[in-house]
Formats: sequence, structure tokens, C-alpha cells
Amino acid sequence: MKQTGITQNLMDNHKHTEEIGDEHLYSQTNTPLREDAFEKNDDEKIAIIENHFRIIMETLGLDLNDDSLNGTPKRVAKMYVKETFWGLNPENKPLVSHFKNKFKYSEMLIEKDINFYTNCEHHFVPFFGKAHIAYIPNGKVIGLSKLNRIVEYFAKRPQVQERMTMQISEELKKILETENVAVIINAKHLCVASRGIRDDSSQTTTSEYSGKFEEENTRLELHRLLALN
Repeated sequence: MKQTGITQNLMDNHKHTEEIGDEHLYSQTNTPLREDAFEKNDDEKIAIIENHFRIIMETLGLDLNDDSLNGTPKRVAKMYVKETFWGLNPENKPLVSHFKNKFKYSEMLIEKDINFYTNCEHHFVPFFGKAHIAYIPNGKVIGLSKLNRIVEYFAKRPQVQERMTMQISEELKKILETENVAVIINAKHLCVASRGIRDDSSQTTTSEYSGKFEEENTRLELHRLLALN
């Protein structure tokens, strides 16, 4: 069948978006959000998602009259809004208080092995692992638990590992008012392990170095302390 120009463009665009997803590419540093993303409240979003997920399950041929399946659409909807993707809403951003660096501590501060669990935005399946954060204080420091909360906030949204790494770094630089920040993330992707190539042994590492961490000696010291090399 001869394709019209419009049909061919649609096919080309579909192929392009498939390639982006399969290659785990991302389009921008900020999470792509619609302008009306927060016009609906959580209860409204749950109701809409519940209805659509019910349709998905029925389309797959599942019998939602079964006791085990009947409540699944509502459970999934609540999980998406209240648990898995709560980090999409900026109102949920953790409040991070900082303190004066009274001890004049000027060396590297590291928190390693921060566990996170997020979802790949290309297939909506999990990827998870550990984040390692380091910064060299300027005039401010923050509580260690706040580093965990920042990681969790950016993890609780559809993500790409490179973007998540950069978002955590940028947020810390704003809070600490310093460029001397490093973020390293090691993660296992179930979209690689459970579909496509089905490689369940590989992991992905991303990093973002700023300020003094762009200097080779500082970066090597960080790697030594993390025992990454």
C-alpha cells in the first residue's frame, strides 16, 4: 500500500520514539511535565487512573470479577499517585534546613550507599540501586538524612538515570550554595534484565562532578574513599 506523507511521518515518529526508549535516551534535564499537571487533586487522579487501568486489564482479557483482581485497578492507581510517583508534585519536595559551618570543616563530606527505587520512564518498570553523594562545604552544611530525602524525592517519578543524577546534583548546589558537589549512581535496570536483551547481571553507573570535583586529584580521592577504583 502506498503511504501518504502524513502516514509516513507518523510511522517515522513512532520509530524514532521507540528507538529513544530502547536506547534509554532522555530529552531534557527537567522532568517533562504538562502545564496542567497539578490542576487535578490526588483523589481525582486516582479515580481516572483506576478507570484506565481497569480498561487495560480488561483489554488483556483478565476477568475483573475475580476476587483477586477486582481491587487491582484501585490499588495500582493509589500506588502510582501516593507512592511510586509522589515526587512529581513540587509540593512534596522535602524541606531542607541548612546550618552554618561552625566547625569550619573544609574537607570532603560523603554519604554513600543511599538506597533508592524508581521507575524507568520508557517502560514504567523499576530500576534501583545506590546513590553516593559528596560535597565540600562552603558556609553551609545540611543534615545527613536530608541527602537521603533529596534522592528519594527525585526517585519518586518516572526517571532516566542520567537525568536523576543531574537533578540531585543541581538541587544540592542550590541548597548548599556551592559548586563543589559530586553525585554517583549505580543501578540495576529491570527494563534491561526482564525484557529486551534480558541481561540480569549488568549495572549502570552515572556521575555528575562539579566545582572542585572536576579536578582529577579531588575526584580520585572521592573514588578512593568510596572504594570505587
